[in-house]
Amino acid sequence: MQNPRLASRYAKSLIDLVQEKGQLEAVQNDMLFLQQLVKSNRDVVNLLRSPIIKADKKQKIMAAILDGRVSATTLAFVNLLITKARESFLPEIAVEYTRQYNIIKNISVVKITTAVELDSATLDTIRQKVASEIPQQVQLETAVDADLIGGFVLEGNDKLFDASVARDLHDIKKQFSQNIYVSAIR
Repeated sequence: MQNPRLASRYAKSLIDLVQEKGQLEAVQNDMLFLQQLVKSNRDVVNLLRSPIIKADKKQKIMAAILDGRVSATTLAFVNLLITKARESFLPEIAVEYTRQYNIIKNISVVKITTAVELDSATLDTIRQKVASEIPQQVQLETAVDADLIGGFVLEGNDKLFDASVARDLHDIKKQFSQNIYVSAIR
């Protein structure tokens, strides 16, 4: 059910509204909370996507979940989505809101994937190095993937830097499968 155009339009409308009200930061925190809620609780996603549960019931359930945890503007926005039968797109809209927020605040999200968990000193060093290369404020996200064996993969600003052992092994395997040295001898 992906609809990036719809998510972009709703997120843009919400950003315009909260900028006028001066609530950009508060609603950003709400959107991060909603993203975490959707990731951690599959029942909420099923509720939002369910065609069987009526809109008024969804509004009551979402109000019970979100009351006191999000701002009144965010709660009104969620109710609007439910009224317009667009509640199934809430996770996408929350992600798109964060993306547009980062553009407004000149924040570059950089994701580093390593084979093992990195300590805070190493992360600070990486953050400083990346910040010296990028003219924007850097928000570093970490992930662990044991399949990398060693090294790291750095993703940001539509660029990928793969310095993993797994990629090196893949490249070596590709070279041996092509067997370029045998043809050079003949």
